Amino acid sequence: MKKEQINELFEKFESACLEVEGVECWSARDLQKIFGYTKWDNFKKVLEKAQEGCVQAGGRLSDHFAAVGKVVDLGSGSQRTLQDFALTRYACYLIAQNGEPTKPEIAFAQTYFAVQTRKQEVIEQRLLDVARVSAREKLSKSEKKLSGVIYERGVDDAGFAIIRSLGDEALFGGYNTQSMKNKLSVPENRPLADYLPTLLLKAKDFAAELTSHNVVDKDLCGNAQISDEHIENNKEVRAILLKRGVQPEALPPAEDIKKVKRRLKKEETQVLEANKKVPDNLSLF
Repeated sequence: MKKEQINELFEKFESACLEVEGVECWSARDLQKIFGYTKWDNFKKVLEKAQEGCVQAGGRLSDHFAAVGKVVDLGSGSQRTLQDFALTRYACYLIAQNGEPTKPEIAFAQTYFAVQTRKQEVIEQRLLDVARVSAREKLSKSEKKLSGVIYERGVDDAGFAIIRSLGDEALFGGYNTQSMKNKLSVPENRPLADYLPTLLLKAKDFAAELTSHNVVDKDLCGNAQISDEHIENNKEVRAILLKRGVQPEALPPAEDIKKVKRRLKKEETQVLEANKKVPDNLSLF
């Protein structure tokens, strides 16, 4: 997500926030627009799923989804009261978790409502953390897929480990997997990828996906053919990075991915355990 888009979404969520007796609240009608839902009925389905999640978690709907009315002006000069809800941060978080994850507004909201502080720099860092965790999980899936593809073509687990290391050697300019682990001080019992920055996770993922595709497309079999293919794909990815001024083996190690996941989980837990109560008879809109 580009910084300009982050700035724009941050301002939208900040402007929509109201405080009543120290409780942060957002209008469901306002969120509908910010989340990119053109129709209330479509957004309401997401809202209802969030309400179900609230109940299942032991929360009271009246604490987090306060039914209120929003008065709008009609073209005839008259007014109409629309159904609306005053939502706590917890309610907004649940809605974001049930929204369409492909929407950038939803992806941003999942982080915005997961942190207790409304500081843009904190939100930006969390978005980077989420992106890195997502890239690590994607790489795991791609390597699992590759392992399955080549297993059917005569390569066992030991062979896959060798092929992956040769791929790393091509990507990192002569450093194989173990050499890179030594270079980055990665614990012996941990995967190299757990300490790589997002860019390199995506680079390895792209190379793995290329190999999976070409092994099938070219009908490759055995360690030698598949190794050559994986080496060549990693060389090509390296060439792209070098052309853009990035030397893979020179990048510093990133924070242990397990620590990042724990931090993200802790922030989510703090929201899920929130017990802020919307004042009775709330009428904001």
